[in-house]
Amino acid sequence: MELKEMEAALEAVLFAAGEPVGVERLCLSLEADRPTLDAVAQRLMDQYSYERRGIRLLRLDASYQMCSAPEYADYVRKTLESRKPARLSQPALEVLAVIAYYQPVTRAYVDQVRGVDSSYTVGLLLERDLIEESGRLAVPGRPILYRTTKTFLRSFGLSSLEELPELPSGTQEGDQMTLKLEEAVAKLKAEEAGETPEGETPPEPAEGGTP
Repeated sequence: MELKEMEAALEAVLFAAGEPVGVERLCLSLEADRPTLDAVAQRLMDQYSYERRGIRLLRLDASYQMCSAPEYADYVRKTLESRKPARLSQPALEVLAVIAYYQPVTRAYVDQVRGVDSSYTVGLLLERDLIEESGRLAVPGRPILYRTTKTFLRSFGLSSLEELPELPSGTQEGDQMTLKLEEAVAKLKAEEAGETPEGETPPEPAEGGTP
């Protein structure tokens, strides 16, 4: 397959998917190796940016996804305002911060850090697809372990967990972690730099589309 045709095929697949598609799966379907696929994806990224298109190609760790351009977030928000989910509460941000920085963790660990019961908030974050179960801890009772999802990465404008803001040295307090997440969100909102695909939660308003 020629590079131009591969670009078009990649664009079609990601637009139709409406969600992240793994690199390995893309390589298999497009019959390309990883370096070639990454190069084609980068060409599309550069092209969308240079031509100031209304869409962008977003890389999320080991996957790619189509999303809307951040500079048109206001138009997307006004058009799809009724689909905008509620903002995260302070307790939800606290729980999410603990899980994000120390994953995989049990709910008991989250409770210990916060000093209060977090069962309701964990359930809420599961419903919002910001966290997910990732096995069980090998101790009596085998409590469930939780970790963040790709939805979490997209919602906070991150490509991988390595881009999380650094925690203050010498502390593991939940409110400190929450503060760092909130600062990251505020910065993303101020710069309108976040790209949120369809169906995702704030802080980022832009949403991607499916056919």
